[in-house]
Amino acid sequence: MELSLNVVVHFGRFPLQCRTSQARPMPAETGLGSSQPIFPTAIFRLPKTSFHPKKFHRRIHYLVVLTLVIAFTSSLLPPHPTPTSTSSPPMGSDELFFKAARANLGLFSFSSSLQQLPRMGKAVVGMGVVCAAAACAVAVLIARRRMQNNGRWARTEEILREFEEKCASPIGKLRQVADAITVEMHAGLASEGGSKLKMILSHVDSLPTGNEKGSFYALDLGGTNFRVMRVLLGGKEACVIKQECKEVAIPPHLMVGTSDELFDFIAEELAKFVSTESDDFHASIGRQRELGFTFSFPVRQNSIASGTIIKWTKGFFIEDAIGADVVVELTKAIKRQGLDMHVGALVNDTIGTLAGGRYYNNDVVAAVILGTGTNAAYVERAQAIPKWNGLLPKSGEMVINVEWGSFRSSHLPLTEYDHALDVESLNPGEQVFEKLISGMYLGDIVRRVLCRMAEEVAFFGDTTPVKLKTPFILRTPDIAAMHHDTSPDLRVVGSKLKNILDISSTSLKKRQVIVELCDIVATRGARLAAAGIIGILKKIGRDTVRVDDKQKTVIAMDGGLFEHYTKFSQCLVSTLNELLGEEASKNIVIELANDGSGIGAALLAASHSQLP
Repeated sequence: MELSLNVVVHFGRFPLQCRTSQARPMPAETGLGSSQPIFPTAIFRLPKTSFHPKKFHRRIHYLVVLTLVIAFTSSLLPPHPTPTSTSSPPMGSDELFFKAARANLGLFSFSSSLQQLPRMGKAVVGMGVVCAAAACAVAVLIARRRMQNNGRWARTEEILREFEEKCASPIGKLRQVADAITVEMHAGLASEGGSKLKMILSHVDSLPTGNEKGSFYALDLGGTNFRVMRVLLGGKEACVIKQECKEVAIPPHLMVGTSDELFDFIAEELAKFVSTESDDFHASIGRQRELGFTFSFPVRQNSIASGTIIKWTKGFFIEDAIGADVVVELTKAIKRQGLDMHVGALVNDTIGTLAGGRYYNNDVVAAVILGTGTNAAYVERAQAIPKWNGLLPKSGEMVINVEWGSFRSSHLPLTEYDHALDVESLNPGEQVFEKLISGMYLGDIVRRVLCRMAEEVAFFGDTTPVKLKTPFILRTPDIAAMHHDTSPDLRVVGSKLKNILDISSTSLKKRQVIVELCDIVATRGARLAAAGIIGILKKIGRDTVRVDDKQKTVIAMDGGLFEHYTKFSQCLVSTLNELLGEEASKNIVIELANDGSGIGAALLAASHSQLP
């Protein structure tokens, strides 16, 4: 008789098998011929769907090695002596074990006819027990891991669905947001400080018409870089004949230095730029060069060419400039450089975009910036501004700087992640609307949700990636790239996770979760931005169809978020059409005004020129 120990490990559809055998005489009482082998068999089945092969290959290797060791050791055992008696020997502990083990135990089953055989060597039986125990232990481990994974995925899905529900922006809620913005606009125009919206009077009462001629300069200061630009205007026939631009980085120490140091540096670079102008841009003899100044920091506007600095943002803090007139500070620095130049207009980037849009299209009535930050401006009837105390402008209109980033309302779909971001920001309780829709914050909202998944359900492994805890490490251009990823394996998502967060080897299923998360955040932001535009259109009466009025209403848009995040901009436009309805939406046009803020300042200097 041949006595064998057969161990089979089933890995999905692939069995790993090892058999050990010894030649054993078969007693006649068994009723079995000597040619029939006996196979005590340990079988362990690992369902294919219980785990990912790559993740658990080490455990399988351990089990196989253990099996091979047992097989090799048992093969070295000497043959069992032939029994001398034909009577059935007393049942020993080995037979008792195998008899008891015949019962099917679910994941592990062991069966044999060894109770009919003489006692097997204790070493062989012991090794069989060890193998069976190892198989059972691994089976329990895998089963437990499978249950944990199922529970983790269920919790991941729960976190995602909860976030999606709280970010929901159905049409009814968007209409409430639009109505609330309109109400706040009315209140802000009625009195200073009477609204969540500042509704700043820009003193711009004359927008470019396209008739402007001559050469004009622009200075755009709004961050760590500033731009100087010159344009040559040719009137209705030629519009912008020529334009030139130069960008300059501001040394970090000047961002926290003194007012004279900063503006002297700016004026010096401006003088260098002027020195390179060609004959086309030369001003006529006796005529000053004119400059429009885009200053994208909070100011209290006193006139078209005057405004006092309220505070610095974006990493600047120049204490002695707070409360000073920014145009006066720049003019003094220009004179120290020996330049003969007049600052004819002080505007922010949104008003510059509106001016640039109106120059090319007379139907432009509002402008929206959707970039790192966000804001809106529009043209208001002067008679609809109760807080205006001066003489009514000849044009009968005034451009209003809405400062809609500061809008807040109980109708906004806020989540715990938004509250946490706000509390940890440099301006808690302020710019609530901006923190929901602008490029500065969208990426960090995604990061915060991923961080919770990592901490609660080990989404990226047993430990939370260190870089994932770093605020603003995930930027909006990064989530735009992941959101736009159409590759079958979402390789762009995997690349961003690896390069930015040091997270490697993520499954397709996890990458799909991340793409869906980006979609939730971007969709909420785009739909709320659309609601803000509707609020402005309602205020000026352009949100409905008017009989016999076929005039188009054009919104000039600028900013990298709108220009480069395609899914965001597409969602904004589709939501706008949904809110307006089919008929009214035919008269509303969204128009990209690329770099409108730069050229807009020069155009405003031209339209407000006091020189012949």
